[in-house]
Amino acid sequence: MKRRNFIGLTGAAALSPVIGRMGPGVPDANIPVAKKSKKKITNIAGYEPAELLSLYREYLFNDFLPFMNKYVIDHEQGGFFWNIDRDGSIITTNKRAWYDGRGIWVYSFLYNNFGKDPKHLEIARKAVDFVSRIKPGSTVLWPASYNRGGSPNNDFPQDIYGDLFIAEGLAEFAEAVQDIQFRLKAKEIILKCLELYDREDFRYVVDYGPDAPQVPAPRVTGNWMVFLRTCYCMLSHGSDPDLERIVNRCIDALLNYHFIDEYRLINEVMNHDLSRPEGPFSQFVYCGHVIETMWMIMYEAVRRGDDKLFRNASEKFKRHVEVAWDDVYGGVFRALVNVNENVWKVDKVLWEQSEVLIGALYLLERTGDPWAFQWFDKMWRYVIENYPLKKYGFPLWNIDGDRKMTFVRQGKRIENYHHPRHLMLNILSLERMVGGGRKG
Repeated sequence: MKRRNFIGLTGAAALSPVIGRMGPGVPDANIPVAKKSKKKITNIAGYEPAELLSLYREYLFNDFLPFMNKYVIDHEQGGFFWNIDRDGSIITTNKRAWYDGRGIWVYSFLYNNFGKDPKHLEIARKAVDFVSRIKPGSTVLWPASYNRGGSPNNDFPQDIYGDLFIAEGLAEFAEAVQDIQFRLKAKEIILKCLELYDREDFRYVVDYGPDAPQVPAPRVTGNWMVFLRTCYCMLSHGSDPDLERIVNRCIDALLNYHFIDEYRLINEVMNHDLSRPEGPFSQFVYCGHVIETMWMIMYEAVRRGDDKLFRNASEKFKRHVEVAWDDVYGGVFRALVNVNENVWKVDKVLWEQSEVLIGALYLLERTGDPWAFQWFDKMWRYVIENYPLKKYGFPLWNIDGDRKMTFVRQGKRIENYHHPRHLMLNILSLERMVGGGRKG
């Protein structure tokens, strides 16, 4: 594939369209709308859609939300605790920007899509008030972590993820309360983070190892992913040319630069100019991020009615799921450290398994693809066997483990985003399948 010269842009220039012919997966207004399969869907992982829907609702409303309400939500000061054991015991009352932003999105999305329960809106509102009290200056990132009252501590380094998750939460909250000021604030945060991301002194420590040399001001799949998802959430509630251009830029980078023709996988890290780095990151594929990002692009393709983009993303989604699958113990590995040497990080994280279930069910819903039936079945059976903690006497699902998912009694944090997002998105997908659900 020929690589175009990529200029790192900042400010208003970052929002200008990319000049020249766009490669595979870039929007084309002449492509017809991705049409939903009209074939009646039955027998998903051994269940009728209505039966599977009932199970999903049980996990969300009778398992996850009651635990959150009792142990994780700070009903007094707002926000969300994260450092909590499996039985709900609070290890510390510290909070994090990641978790507060994500929690705002979860409870705003719950309110907007699941009955407009005022209790959900109040939880989101208190969290918005809390993070607003500790808001930094307009060019500075939120503190990554802080105590219960909001005083910053140095437990975690600052990064743009925290601010982008807060932006995602504010964007969904804006829809819940019908207040454009929160949407404008979310956009302001996105543009601030994009400007920081485009600076040549941007710092990001890639999850490779403490001794690995870091790429200066890298382009990272996980960063593009969160920009893309946050903008998608806003575009789902209203058009915005600036956000459209950011989404286009993310898709272009992911599908035309991070994608390596040699092995047909998407590298996690590229140089600042989107050329391929040398050294340990030249063949580093973070399968979890890619799987997650590809279903996001499928959702975006449907939003804009782009069949070509949908097919491109779905094929890459399937490719990375198949490559990451553990043929011995089941589930998907998180990261391929070196493609040619076939060196893997073999831990199993719940969030990655959840991304497979989201993407497979959406692909199944939209197209009836036999692959999606097969792989949703495989992943669902693996997850239900290994992650729900009921058999050990605890609520919720395990969030991570070794290759065999060996149970460890003590937990240290609560997953307040990927798990409920998986449950909610798949509930909405199943509701559309059985009829009467929202358009997707």
